[in-house]
Amino acid sequence: MNIINTELTTQETISITQQLCEKISGITFDDLDEVTRQTASMLFMDGIAVAVAGAHQEKAPKVLSEHIKSLGGNPQATVFSFGYEASMTQAAYINGASMHVLDYEPMWNPPNHQLSTCLPAIMSLAEYKELDGRSVLTALVKGTEMMCRLRWAAPAQRDLNKNRFHPPGYVGPMGAAVAASHLLKLDSQNLANALGIVASRCSALWPNNGTDTKSLHCGMASANGLDSALLASKGFNSNPDILGAPRGYIESFFDKEEFMMDKLLGFGDDYRMVTPGCAIKMWPSQYGTHFIFTACFELKKKITSSDRIKSVVVTCPKMDYPNRPRPATGLAGKFSFQYAAALALLDDKIDMNSFSDERRFSEDMEEFLGKISLDQQDVPANFEKMGEGIVVTVELESGKKVKANCNGPKGFWGKEAITSEEHMEKVRACLSLVLSEEDTGTVIKYGQRLEELDGSEMKSLIQLLGNYQ
Repeated sequence: MNIINTELTTQETISITQQLCEKISGITFDDLDEVTRQTASMLFMDGIAVAVAGAHQEKAPKVLSEHIKSLGGNPQATVFSFGYEASMTQAAYINGASMHVLDYEPMWNPPNHQLSTCLPAIMSLAEYKELDGRSVLTALVKGTEMMCRLRWAAPAQRDLNKNRFHPPGYVGPMGAAVAASHLLKLDSQNLANALGIVASRCSALWPNNGTDTKSLHCGMASANGLDSALLASKGFNSNPDILGAPRGYIESFFDKEEFMMDKLLGFGDDYRMVTPGCAIKMWPSQYGTHFIFTACFELKKKITSSDRIKSVVVTCPKMDYPNRPRPATGLAGKFSFQYAAALALLDDKIDMNSFSDERRFSEDMEEFLGKISLDQQDVPANFEKMGEGIVVTVELESGKKVKANCNGPKGFWGKEAITSEEHMEKVRACLSLVLSEEDTGTVIKYGQRLEELDGSEMKSLIQLLGNYQ
């Protein structure tokens, strides 16, 4: 008589999803080292500051806010900068869009937007359930790491041209679901259910970059991740191996043959927010433009006030979406290599106003854009290697040519880091667009002691972000 042993006795008989969820659910605050905690706290401050500024500065969050407000809903969580509360998922939706709309939050390696897809879901739950700072910090580490691991496991996708979808739209919901599941204290089985539910809500299309809709890629990711975790907490189920199943998540969004499962299952061995780290943005635009800005500011040191520029050639990787000779709006200028070069060569500084329609359609900008062309090279569109191929060459009316390249802006991986003082200057500038000087100071003080905040203090911090002058 043959006896079939159905007991799971080896790792090989446990599904990929179950293996991963068991690792994730077992991680607690006490497992995080000091550097990881400090990094997460810094990212928390960056995210909330950029969200407050984005809601105040840009059209998309305002339209979305009015839309959500018109739908009604149970007031559970603060909508940043708008002075009202919405349901948890609605607040995450708007706050995620606000956090991303400026394109001012940090850039990760491989490229993704991991704060705006994850942190708004965390904040909605933290406020509603009055959760402490340690819970928030741990959820943020887990949620961002989920996205990092998924991206890192697919090496070809480090070339942005090889991503079929905009990354925050398909890894963001997974990270938000992990973060929310931690705050809801879901076990590994229900975490797997949350991932299975949200996997059916993943996507985001590249052509919407440079439009209001791009901000929704992050807002929807955050809201969908939160909603999926809430459903799982109520017993809603899904395929228990959504990651490894035939035509499941990995097969749908990645090349299964090259997907490095060991990178994904190494979750918690170390954290990619620390190594290689993420790049803090000091300019509010798509990260590729930061290479252009840096090279052009270096070029300006070689050009005297009496020199007149005849033409500008930007040598860069071949990429479709930043090739915008005359961007249709100031917002679209955030994704234009030509506009980036014009801004840096014409202006002394680049800030949020640089991407207004007023600046985009000013007389000097209209004239100068006609002098700029791209020389696109057939090299990988990979931020880690982009500096090898970003060169800006200016020809002066005298016939003289000057050039500069950028192998990574300040704050780039392995380059000179943004100091804490420089980062705090950014945070304060963003918050003060909406908050009073007193409230700005209070928010910063809360953020600097994130680990120590109890549930009521966390709620007070989040509610301050809803104030507006």
